[in-house]
Amino acid sequence: MAAISFSLSSFIGYKVVAFLLLVTVSLIAMFFDIAPVLLAAFISAMVWNYFFIPPRFTFAIQDSDNVILFSMYFIIALVNGALTFKIREVEKKENKKIEKENTLKLYNTLLNSLSHELRTPISTIIGATDTLQDVNNKLSADNKSELISEISKASLRLNRQVGNLLNMSRLESGFLQPKTDWCDVNELVYDVVNQLQDNLQGKKIDVKILENLPLVKLDYGLLEQVLFNLVHNATIYIPENGIITISVFINKDKKLLIVVEDNGNGFPEKEILHVFEKFYRLKNSKTGGTGLGLSIVKGFVEAMNGSVILENRKGGGAKFTVEIPAEITHLKDIENE
Repeated sequence: MAAISFSLSSFIGYKVVAFLLLVTVSLIAMFFDIAPVLLAAFISAMVWNYFFIPPRFTFAIQDSDNVILFSMYFIIALVNGALTFKIREVEKKENKKIEKENTLKLYNTLLNSLSHELRTPISTIIGATDTLQDVNNKLSADNKSELISEISKASLRLNRQVGNLLNMSRLESGFLQPKTDWCDVNELVYDVVNQLQDNLQGKKIDVKILENLPLVKLDYGLLEQVLFNLVHNATIYIPENGIITISVFINKDKKLLIVVEDNGNGFPEKEILHVFEKFYRLKNSKTGGTGLGLSIVKGFVEAMNGSVILENRKGGGAKFTVEIPAEITHLKDIENE
């Protein structure tokens, strides 16, 4: 700034240069610690004195007005730099305070969700097993079968929530590395559908898979969890007799596309951008759930270098489109390998 001001010294007076140098010191204070700021303030005062205050190219100041002006500049430069730095420090502390509050809010959200989501199936398991142990001889075969079914459902629910937490931990650690291998997506889809049979009671599922779909090279476990979470999420929110459609095909860019649609109420437009955030749950949504399912979907898809898009269908309902670049081949090609 001093060099630029010196080149323009025939057009601007030395008092204007003082303002330019003060602004420069203020800008430095926005990016550096206090020591460099004070050093910059000192150097700017010396440079202004030597190169701009008459007589130039000397530190001597003859005019008493300029002596006062230089002294004031020196003080103002130091104070201005220190205050700007101080303001920046206050802003940092305020940002840390906000981050801490958000972290605490997130922790409370997680704690509240887990206290319900983990305690409910655990209570069901404990209650059912206690009943089987205490009054086993008095129970009919149907009662025993019903209790065993409740234990099974609660165990699966508990396993799912713990799995979500472990998956989120894997994502947060940053060490999630997909293990790719040839897999049949057709088989994967029906595996997920079979796992969700209990959730699909009273609801229909329509699978549309491209005929002669080639094998794809990707992480079977990650993709299975992605599809499971999407379909499970749909089973929760669609009405009785609702329909879930799963479409799978390879597009012209040789990318695997999995589309999960339903005929439910869809998502509020204002909340679509937030549904993939951790622990986010829709306003006025049903009780239960940790808000991790869709964030895991996004994390796993991105770990496979893919993308997931959510949009509302024109006829009503939600539409999730998962696009993953993957190497494709047919069975004959693998046999030749």
